[in-house]
Amino acid sequence: MNRHALVTGANRGIGRAVAAELHARGLALTVTARDAAAAAGTAAELGPGVRGQQLDVTDPDSVGKAAADVGPVDILVCNAGVLLDAGTGPLTAPLDLVEETLRVNLLGTWRVLQTFVPGMVERGWGRVVVVSSGTTAEFGGALFPGAPGYSLSKSGLNGLTALVAGQTAGTGVLVNAVNPGRVRTRMMPQMTTPPEVPARFIADVATLPASGPTGQFLTERRVPQ
Repeated sequence: MNRHALVTGANRGIGRAVAAELHARGLALTVTARDAAAAAGTAAELGPGVRGQQLDVTDPDSVGKAAADVGPVDILVCNAGVLLDAGTGPLTAPLDLVEETLRVNLLGTWRVLQTFVPGMVERGWGRVVVVSSGTTAEFGGALFPGAPGYSLSKSGLNGLTALVAGQTAGTGVLVNAVNPGRVRTRMMPQMTTPPEVPARFIADVATLPASGPTGQFLTERRVPQ
């Protein structure tokens, strides 16, 4: 069976690299972006059989329309996110930036999960990967105070991952968060690791066997077997 994967925030950076890796593995693929032209352009660049779809995770109508347009999704990679408060601190961060960060990173991902995961449960198979960060307090980490809104949003994503994994346990749907590490993207142009490196690991998590983990925060140092 040819599984259908959908990647949010897939027009650049880690999302685009993950989409390219999943396409190379032969999956049917939908790439999404807030801008319809960017999604279409990325789909055309990745090759035949890739579909571009406008999807703004903060807009319920946009997410609902995407679900109606693309049909059943078997593999969902929630990558869309923003980093807006770098260089601030908990007592100085502009709360409008923190609010927007939470609206995109946490609530936007939550909206996408509520839209696509119930169908996976009904069909008895699904893989969900939430792109998180090492700036979180869970699983032995520590919150990074230099981007407090971003760090809290990613900690929230880890908690959300655990909640959804708990609700889907035993249904054939595996839900995990991943830490891609410090990667050269528009968010962090000073880094040297290209996004293609974590993309391979993220694609492995997106295609886990039935015996794979769920409700975990996975890093490239702990690739599931």
